[in-house]
Amino acid sequence: MKKKTICSVLAVLALGTLFMSQKSAEGIVTKQDGMTVINTTTLASDVEGYAGTTPLKIYIRKNKIERIEALPNMETPKYFVLIKRQLLDKWNGVAVKDAAKQKVDVVTGATYSSDAVIENVRRGINYYNKAK
Repeated sequence: MKKKTICSVLAVLALGTLFMSQKSAEGIVTKQDGMTVINTTTLASDVEGYAGTTPLKIYIRKNKIERIEALPNMETPKYFVLIKRQLLDKWNGVAVKDAAKQKVDVVTGATYSSDAVIENVRRGINYYNKAK
């Protein structure tokens, strides 16, 4: 009887884990205004900038990056503003097949945050390319 209970508990835990992994994957790719939107929150949850994660939304239309938006993060605002101005638009208009390999320079004074944003873009684009 004890073995049956343990097996039942393990089965419930396994199903719960499977369900949660599917739920978190559901929010990665969405559609909005005729565009595919990649949310890197769970894709790059291990990628840290200076003060934490730097999740992004990558908007794709006709296999080209339309724009990239920063999601809420804990980075120093005065430095992250520089990233928004100087880095996020570097991929605009770039074909998705080329975007993950594109070389972009980090923003001076915001190196850790820049590296994290670049890695978020790379992971988001790679996920999109595998999912198509």
